Amino acid sequence: MTRRATLLFWTGLVLVSLNLRPAAVSVGPVLAEVQDGLGLSDTQAALLTSLPVLGFAVFGALAPLAAARIGLHRTTLLAMVAVTVGLSTRVLTWSGEVFLLLSLLALSGTAVANVLLPSLVKRHQPDRIGPATAVYSTVLAVGLTAPLVLTVPLAELLGGSVEDGWREGLGAWAVLGLLALVPWVLMSRHDGTEEVSGPRIPYLAVARTRLGIALAVYFGLQSLQAYAIFGWFAQLWRDAGFSATEAGLLVGLLTGTTIPLSYVLPRVLVRAQRPALVLLAVLACYPVAYVGLMVAPASLAVLWAVLTGAGTTTFPLILTLIGLRARTPEGTATLSAFVQSAGYLLAVTGPFLVGLLYSATDGWTVPLAFLLVLVVPLAWLSVGLARPAYIEDHLPDAATRA
Repeated sequence: MTRRATLLFWTGLVLVSLNLRPAAVSVGPVLAEVQDGLGLSDTQAALLTSLPVLGFAVFGALAPLAAARIGLHRTTLLAMVAVTVGLSTRVLTWSGEVFLLLSLLALSGTAVANVLLPSLVKRHQPDRIGPATAVYSTVLAVGLTAPLVLTVPLAELLGGSVEDGWREGLGAWAVLGLLALVPWVLMSRHDGTEEVSGPRIPYLAVARTRLGIALAVYFGLQSLQAYAIFGWFAQLWRDAGFSATEAGLLVGLLTGTTIPLSYVLPRVLVRAQRPALVLLAVLACYPVAYVGLMVAPASLAVLWAVLTGAGTTTFPLILTLIGLRARTPEGTATLSAFVQSAGYLLAVTGPFLVGLLYSATDGWTVPLAFLLVLVVPLAWLSVGLARPAYIEDHLPDAATRA
């Protein structure tokens, strides 16, 4: 790659990564205002909070097919168009149904781009998977934390109050999508000189391999933990005696902890002589935090927030493993699509089950014990997935020629 092309790729990578979470998490801080403003029923509000995981599961599976048909860079561009259009237009409607559909449009773009990032890194930086994954997962963590912390202040700044300015607070995140269009319009010209063909590794072929299934289960279990945490830990701390603002700050600290760790850990994993120890060390943060939250949720809340946030950095680590477990960009795209779409289908049960256990027991000991038990299969999978392997080697020859 020329210096200009390299700079363009890194700029595009950073900007697309910044757009992968605002559509999913920006509604949470103003959900009550959105529900009141649009007249959403409780069922519609619940559907709105479930759309991110469902969208990632459904649309992520289509990403490698779209990339094979129209090109990897053009598909990424279209994904950013969907994000920008969805975020900018959903705040203009007074219809709850239309708001849900436009939210789904934005989430479809984030799902596709989410799947294609490992493939883009494999295409442009095949010898720097660790550093490249560190960069985009760090920026992704920033894109997760910023909407959680800033949506309410933006609503108050732009609209005078949260009740009057929730549309402005949500719509402001479309600016990031608009910025991301610029480098990908230029990058999309690369697809014009490449042969467009069907996917070299069929989606269902990956689904029949042990490696693909193991990665998908790992991805699903770590996402289940993360979405349960993002969805319910603010309530946990409110029940422990913190105000809504204080609970929100603790969640912000939790997600903010992932920013520096997302930059460091993928590099460490790639270079480690015993990568299983890296995975297990990160996972070990969960049991300590969960037991601590059972016995002393308030007095050491800051420590438990930091440790829980450290545990959620299994996400950049599994993204790194996806890039390391395929030989080609095409293989990476298909592997990423299967792992993420199947994994998110598993993860969607997390917030629901935690909420069910919380309602049934009127406390947090049982929900935390449930999450604690699920750390065990993650630890077991970590040992196997740390061993070098390539998805292409697990497929029959006919599958790789499809």
